[in-house]
Amino acid sequence: MSHDLRPLAIAIMGPTASGKTAFALDVAERFGGEIVSVDSALVYRGLDIGAAKPTVDEQARVPHHLLDVRDPWQTCSAAEFALDARRALDDIVSRGRLPVLAGGTGLYFQALLEGLAAMPAADAALRADLAAEARARGWPALHADLARVDPVAAARIHATDPQRIQRALEVYRLTGKPISTWQQEARGTRLPFRVLKLVLAPADRAVLHERIAHRFDLMLEQGFLEELHRLRRLPDMQAVASPLDLPAVRAVGYRQAWEYLDGQGTEADFRERAIAATRQLAKRQLTWLRGELDARWFDPATDRARLEQALALFLPTS
Repeated sequence: MSHDLRPLAIAIMGPTASGKTAFALDVAERFGGEIVSVDSALVYRGLDIGAAKPTVDEQARVPHHLLDVRDPWQTCSAAEFALDARRALDDIVSRGRLPVLAGGTGLYFQALLEGLAAMPAADAALRADLAAEARARGWPALHADLARVDPVAAARIHATDPQRIQRALEVYRLTGKPISTWQQEARGTRLPFRVLKLVLAPADRAVLHERIAHRFDLMLEQGFLEELHRLRRLPDMQAVASPLDLPAVRAVGYRQAWEYLDGQGTEADFRERAIAATRQLAKRQLTWLRGELDARWFDPATDRARLEQALALFLPTS
């Protein structure tokens, strides 16, 4: 009888504010693991309070990977993330440790676990042209252009997501083939690991909404706006012509805070818009997670016994 000799990894997935960080820390500490962050905001230096980055104390408890690997004026594509994460996984396993993947960025999980289609590389000149078009016409107009040539991609990409609109139009203009077609074609190499996918999600959506609001208020008390003031003062950030187009600034909460510091609305308005945006993010995350048919779902408040059973069945006993 053949045995599956692939190394093991645990993926702790879920919407924002569902308790992934605490559970990942607990699992990593108990089973000799190291945490690989799968979060498109936590890759950026300086996005700490507003992105709920693990604290210094939490990072001291368990080694963390893929935190603070880009400056906030840079980008980190899903393909770049997957390459860095695979290196981290190989390193963790080589030392006899258990990789614990934790986060809520679906595209990053997809790139790491399943691979991505071999699409054309970025074209700097074309990207500059698209950015100029956006400044002249607005990103919603470019989203409308995308809807005409690739309605499938346009349905998935929000009209206020310039990075993904730009990439989709770039691929179409370079190849004449919609990015959705590229994505449906053969993907890259799947991750050669056995992965237990655990989704943490409160069964009652109202509980998640309450957690989101409470956590955001705590962020404000901890100095979220002061953190953003520091980011805005960085010379490299001030040199960016359109900072609201940066992936780091588009992170949920940061865009709304940036606009508030630019003079848009009151602090109360900012708080409500940021919480609403976070709820919308959670909704998108849950929609993506429902497509992960091999994932197991748990309510972190009531399903601890089932979670422990899933871990015990997956991990070898010593």
